Amino acid sequence: MGSLRAILRHPDDLYPLLKLKYAARNAEKQIPPEPHWGFCYTMLHKVSRSFGLVIQQLDTDLRDAICIFYLVLRALDTVEDDTSIATELKVPILMAFHRHIFDREWHFSCGTKEYRVLMDQFHHVSTAFLELAPGYQDAIEDITMRMGAGMAKFICKEVETTNDYDEYCHYVAGLVGLGLSKLFHASGKEDLATDAMSNSMGLFLQKTNIIRDYLEDINEIPKSRMFWPRQIWSKYVNKLEDLKSQENSVKAVQCLNDMVTNALVHVEDCLKYMSDLKDPAIFRFCAIPQIMAIGTLALCYDNIEVFRGVVKMRRGLTAKIIDRTKTMSDVYGAFYDFSRMLKFKVDDKDPNAGTTKDRLDSILKICRDSGTLNERKSYIIESRPQYNAAIMVAIFFIILAILQAYFAPKRAV
Repeated sequence: MGSLRAILRHPDDLYPLLKLKYAARNAEKQIPPEPHWGFCYTMLHKVSRSFGLVIQQLDTDLRDAICIFYLVLRALDTVEDDTSIATELKVPILMAFHRHIFDREWHFSCGTKEYRVLMDQFHHVSTAFLELAPGYQDAIEDITMRMGAGMAKFICKEVETTNDYDEYCHYVAGLVGLGLSKLFHASGKEDLATDAMSNSMGLFLQKTNIIRDYLEDINEIPKSRMFWPRQIWSKYVNKLEDLKSQENSVKAVQCLNDMVTNALVHVEDCLKYMSDLKDPAIFRFCAIPQIMAIGTLALCYDNIEVFRGVVKMRRGLTAKIIDRTKTMSDVYGAFYDFSRMLKFKVDDKDPNAGTTKDRLDSILKICRDSGTLNERKSYIIESRPQYNAAIMVAIFFIILAILQAYFAPKRAV
């Protein structure tokens, strides 16, 4: 019923949602027949449905390389995230993970749900990895080695300063940006981006996730995961977990806004990186997550719900972003609109209001200077057309029934 209410409030979401549902069903029908590749693409859709959709538009060789790159790093991340694994066991696994991907027999049981399945049957990922072209293998091995070493370092080290925070995010996400740039270059479709811009692409996404996932991470059992830097949160509370206490609501929101402001510093690099991309499919692959990130920050900023539950973009808006992100003009438009939304929420009494506005003004200027803002109609800051609710509900269920009938398994006669 929640989805239906959202569609009634935002009827323009209906068509993109149906297109997204169709695309998801279509992607599931395109799972490769080989057992190891079939496992890899099935797992990709389970651990990240939106990523699994966006990756489908890439050419086969690059799509396969990025699929394996993603699953290898998801497996590495699963080991790091499992707080039940003793440090003396976890650190050697992280350090040696880049060698395990060459071993068709290696697996390690950890994680939960679909991540445990990935780890238990990791031999399928290794088998697929060994079928990639050498250039792709080299890039994946290098990034996996560097990321594993960085994760191992921070198993034994707290995130104290903002420099530590940037270093940790570099290891777990900035290196992903570097790796993707290497894969794009190895495909022959893109020039090799600078490490600084590639790093910023990863840091912007990772910092957004860390901000959004505060409550999930702090409530992790058997041990909390703490990624917010002490240099920031200690200005507001004595312990990081104090931010979720009702009595600290004002300080919690101020700390949250400080964290969002910190993340905004990477946007200029991200916009430059995306503007340099030449291949349309690679561009969409990179641009959609970045727009989702700035949109998520706009939702999280000044929002106490970050400390009470889950804050995420409505599914209909996500569908619109996936459907309508095709050119750099679309990116400038989305960043402009979400930055305006965020700036509107800035209270001059907030301790970091001046810095936040300065960073937002810089983003807005880059978008305006692109000269493309007048070429599009905003779907983010939208007018509210009037629709007959009963008709919208009827149309929704009719189209849904047609799609279900179309994709239903064929019965043998």
